[in-house]
Amino acid sequence: MYEQSVTALATKGSKTREKILQTSLKLFSTKGYKATTVRDIAGAMGVKQSALYNHFKNKDEILETLISNLTSSAIVTLFEGKDAKELQKQGKTLLANIATTFKLLSFDGKNEALYKLLMQEIFRNERVREIYNEYFYQENVKKLSSIFFGMMQEEIIDSSDPLLLANEFFAPLFFYQMQVVLLKFDQKSTSSVVSMFEKHVDMFWDNIKKDEKEGLF
Repeated sequence: MYEQSVTALATKGSKTREKILQTSLKLFSTKGYKATTVRDIAGAMGVKQSALYNHFKNKDEILETLISNLTSSAIVTLFEGKDAKELQKQGKTLLANIATTFKLLSFDGKNEALYKLLMQEIFRNERVREIYNEYFYQENVKKLSSIFFGMMQEEIIDSSDPLLLANEFFAPLFFYQMQVVLLKFDQKSTSSVVSMFEKHVDMFWDNIKKDEKEGLF
């Protein structure tokens, strides 16, 4: 009976903590982190401020937790748990899957809010800059660079600078994702951008794939 009560309290506490994070994320991404107060968060939840302090020391700790959650984003975990040799065999399909992940996340409500928060805080918070540079961009570039090198070894794509290729592939995806978020923020149509993800993959692959006619004569 005692163990059941403890478990129930832990579950309730976990749900409250998650609700605080969700409410804070919504307010931070709309009002801005600096303009949002603990009173605002508590008011939006319909609880006293003291209830928030049972789970977080202050507003900064809430932000730090939200920022840390970015490291579990689908973009950060693009290659997690996947064998590089198997990925390089996929060729264009791998690139298409990566582009699709970027596009789908552009229309995901929670990810959109996290992205807005990331963009708002990137010049204010060193931790945000570290996450963006290391986890979102550099790690993925390094991993894709290694896969491109393997494709070159297997003569799937032309020989080139794999690190430069990885940068050239990822950069437009981040740009298109930002365009979608900005258009949605201004309540404008995103139809002019959504097809760019696939078009980028088609053009990029056509420029790097090994010409099947090479070496026949």
